[in-house]
Amino acid sequence: MIIYLDNANTTKPDPEVIKIMLEYLEEKYGAPGGEFGHIFDEDAREAVEIAREKIAREINASPEEIIFVSDEIEADNIAIKGVAFQKGKGKVLTSKIERKAIINTVKRLKEFDFEAHEISVDREGFIKIDELQNNLNDAILFATHHGNFEIGTIQNVRAISDLVHEKGALLYLDATQSFGKVKIDVKKLDVDLMSITAHLIHGPKGIAALYIRDGIKIKPILDGDVRERGIRPGMINVPAIAGFGKAVELINYEDAKRMAKLRDKLIDLLLTIPDTKLNGPKGDKRLPHNVNVSFAYVEGESVLLHCDMRGLVFSTGSACYSQELLPSHVIRGIGGSFEDAHGSVRLSLSKWTTEEEIIKAYEILKDVVTKLREISIYGGKK
Repeated sequence: MIIYLDNANTTKPDPEVIKIMLEYLEEKYGAPGGEFGHIFDEDAREAVEIAREKIAREINASPEEIIFVSDEIEADNIAIKGVAFQKGKGKVLTSKIERKAIINTVKRLKEFDFEAHEISVDREGFIKIDELQNNLNDAILFATHHGNFEIGTIQNVRAISDLVHEKGALLYLDATQSFGKVKIDVKKLDVDLMSITAHLIHGPKGIAALYIRDGIKIKPILDGDVRERGIRPGMINVPAIAGFGKAVELINYEDAKRMAKLRDKLIDLLLTIPDTKLNGPKGDKRLPHNVNVSFAYVEGESVLLHCDMRGLVFSTGSACYSQELLPSHVIRGIGGSFEDAHGSVRLSLSKWTTEEEIIKAYEILKDVVTKLREISIYGGKK
C-alpha cells in the first residue's frame, strides 16, 4: 500500500474531473475563438465560461475578474511584474518565506530599477506587521501568501490588506495552498490580486487562475491577441479549465474539517518521537492539511528515501533534495537552524487520507528515524 502524503505538492485528480476533461479531449475539442464560431468553438467557449463562473462564485468575485493562466508561477509573474510595470517605479515587498517563484520574481524587478525588500516573520511564520509598516513608504505592492506552502501558517490577511491599502499600495495574495481548504472571500479579505491553482484541489496540472479586482490595471507581460482580456493571450487549455471548474464544484469544507482532525492526530503522534519539533503554528492558524516537523540528528532526505522504500511518500526541506542544494529557506526564515532545515519533513493530507494511513505513517517514520539515529555520528540518539 502506498501512503501518499505529498498533497501540498500535487493531488490526485478526482475521477469526476478526469471524466469531464475526457469529454473536451475526445468529443468537444474545439478552441474558443472570436465573438462567433462554429459549434465546436462555442462548446469550448461555454465550458471556459462555466468554469470561470464557478471559480468566481467560490471566492465571491465576478467572472470578469478571473483570468486563466497555465500555473501559479505564471500568475506570480503576471501579477507582480504587471503591477510594477504599470506603476513604473517604486518599492515591491514580499516576505522571506514565500514560494521561490514569488521571491525570485520580486528580485528580478531590481534589474528594472525597482526597489525590492523581504519582510521578516516570527517563529511561527507570521509576517511581522511592524516591519511591514516601516517598509511600506513608497511601496507599490506587497506580494505574500494566505497559507504558507511549507509550514502551513495562515496569515491575518485582512490586517495586512488594511495596512497595505492605508499606505496606498496593492496586495497580491498567493492562495494556492489554502484555496479549497479555507473559505476565501476576496471582498472580505480586501485583496487586489490573488492566485489559485487546480492541481492542489484534485484538479488537473497546468491550469490556474489569477483574480484581478475590477479597476486594478496591470501591464501585460505577454503580447498576443485579446484572449483573457489580453493579459494572458496564449491558447486556452479548455479540457484543463473544464476540469478546474469541476474540481471547484466538488469542494466540500467538511473534508477540510476532517483533514484538520487527522492533521492534529499526526502532529501529536510525531511529537512523541524524541527530539522532534513542530514547524509552524497549531490549531486554526494552520492549514488543515499541513504537517511539518524537524527530526534532530537525521537528514530529511535520508528519512524520505527510507520511507519511500516502505511506501510512504512526502517531501523534505533538506538541501540534498533541492536542486539549489540549499536547505529550506522557510525553516531558516522562521529562525530554524541549518540542522532544523536539513531534518525537516512536510506531510500533507488530502480529502482521501484515512486515519489508518496516518497511524501507519507515524509508525514508519518512528522506525526509520530511530534506525537512522542509531547509525548516525551522534552516538545512537533515540
